[in-house]
Amino acid sequence: MLELSDPARITAGIVLLTVVGVESGGFFLLKVFGGRLVTTDLQKSFYRAGHAHAGVLVILGLLCVLLAEATNLTGFAHWLAATGVLWAAILMPAGFFLSAMGEGRTTPGRAVVLLPVGATVLAAGVVMLAVGLLLG
Repeated sequence: MLELSDPARITAGIVLLTVVGVESGGFFLLKVFGGRLVTTDLQKSFYRAGHAHAGVLVILGLLCVLLAEATNLTGFAHWLAATGVLWAAILMPAGFFLSAMGEGRTTPGRAVVLLPVGATVLAAGVVMLAVGLLLG
């Protein structure tokens, strides 16, 4: 049986609860693509991308929490390996959704800056986890 530290167990439990939020995003997309909400092409694309990134990164983030438990990383390195992808799962979807908000928006808003920030955190987290796993 896999033994999780208390922080990993609590983090995983909280993250699993966020799936309900991702699920409500799917309901929102049904409204958008069902024509019940008037949106621009940019908004449709960004809302779809935000929802997809949230779902995929939450699942990958849960895996990273588990895999980080198998490393000898400590301190910030362990925290980044375990939660970097989860932070990206917040930052990147927020960048997509927030930068597309506003009636008739056809160009991304300022929140689009969250996309490269999230991508950087994502890369840092997976590289740190890979290094931790490879070094044992």
